[in-house]
Amino acid sequence: MPELSHRRRLLVLAICCLSLLMVSIDNTVLNVAIPAMQRDFHASMSGLQWTIDAYLIVVAGLMITSGSTADRLGRRRVFQFGLVLFTAGSLLCSLAPGLGWLVAARVVQAAGGSMLNPVAMSIITNTFTEPRERARAIGVWGGVVGISMAAGPLVGGVLVDSVGWRSIFWLNLPIGLAALVLTRLFVPESRAPHPRRPDPAGQLLMIVTLGALTYAIIEGAELGWTSPVVLGCAAAAALALALFVRHALRVPEPLIDVRFFRSLPFSGATLIAICAFSALAGFLFLNSIYLQSVRGLTALHAGLYLLPMAAVTGIVAPFSGRLTGSRGPRLPLQIAGATMLASALLFAAFDGETRDSTLFAAYILFGIGFGTVNSPITNTAVSGMPRAQAGVAAAVASTSRQIGQALGVAVFGAVLGVAGASTAHGGGAHGGGGRPALAGADFVAAARPAYWIMAGCAAAVLVLGTITTGRRAVRTAERTAAATATDTPRTPVRTP
Repeated sequence: MPELSHRRRLLVLAICCLSLLMVSIDNTVLNVAIPAMQRDFHASMSGLQWTIDAYLIVVAGLMITSGSTADRLGRRRVFQFGLVLFTAGSLLCSLAPGLGWLVAARVVQAAGGSMLNPVAMSIITNTFTEPRERARAIGVWGGVVGISMAAGPLVGGVLVDSVGWRSIFWLNLPIGLAALVLTRLFVPESRAPHPRRPDPAGQLLMIVTLGALTYAIIEGAELGWTSPVVLGCAAAAALALALFVRHALRVPEPLIDVRFFRSLPFSGATLIAICAFSALAGFLFLNSIYLQSVRGLTALHAGLYLLPMAAVTGIVAPFSGRLTGSRGPRLPLQIAGATMLASALLFAAFDGETRDSTLFAAYILFGIGFGTVNSPITNTAVSGMPRAQAGVAAAVASTSRQIGQALGVAVFGAVLGVAGASTAHGGGAHGGGGRPALAGADFVAAARPAYWIMAGCAAAVLVLGTITTGRRAVRTAERTAAATATDTPRTPVRTP
């Protein structure tokens, strides 16, 4: 890719951030619209979870392939196709006549979404090659997540309350079209000099692993954890994962090069992303339901309640990028883990949602943590890899985020359902799908185990952020970068 002027690089960053804004607003708005969709479709808790997780599973399953495809066919070309597919999927979502159709349209959206964020990150890392400048660009990227979190609940609340939940998908149409035109005009084409070959077997095994595992978690709360279907899906997920690892060790160019994980910072960033984004997904899922279904707030008022968390995220993220660029990833990750842990403990140990003072304190703490965690995750994952594999490395980091969100929605929703069924057993009103509807103290009690899980995720961020960013860990990243920098395919590892 030719050297670009400073102004042109900033314009490329802005265009990439526009795609992130579209995708992030879409996810945030959907959480606010969940109660309205539940009423419209008379959906169960598991049905609501699938409107989110169907998207996340497909995105997670296709992201790495999208990244390597962009390295091979051209990053701008794949990015543009993703914009077209995501925008078309959004239109289909707005027209869905039932929950099943909505889930199917979300799959179309996800196929396009898998080509946006990882490819955009690859474009950014190939545009901003100086480490400190790249860290600042990634900080801006993280700030866009905060902006979308702030705008999403407010805009979504207005649309849901005034027009209806279908209108939330209309937001993507003008943004997607604008990003498509600007990409064509200003983003230069780039490719990896020696891109990786496709790995359809690894791709299939990865999707089976994620899909079967998520199905087992979500439907386990509905069908029972000893149900043959649930146990069969869990077994299928374990088998597919084992076959995926074996396959990755035996082929010259697997979907995920297992050598990447010899780098402790890269492995740590992957696990931290899963934990942090599991906490985020569960946090938004639980609080969107609580504010509207328990407190009785409108979608707009629920968005206003979530505004402090989103605003703090947007403010903190750029500073996290600068801090990562100047001090390294350890301090930002420690700050993120500590503040997210404090937020989770306010809910788990002190029933923080029952008082506005503790509720908003928990929201602000979580906003600080989530705003801080994004930049060091991305910077650590990408900076340790050769530029020729930027698409794949960025896609692995992005995939771990999507996996975290999918698991967060599945696990937190399942825990809430099981605890809620136990808490409300034998009486009370019932919600969609025959599951007891929780209110007040019942919801607080049912959500408490989920918040303890969130506290565990935050503690993992703190511990992993400390032990995978030291000098010894950095040396493993240097050795991994040297090993993966070769342009020739690696020799397959034969297992006995």
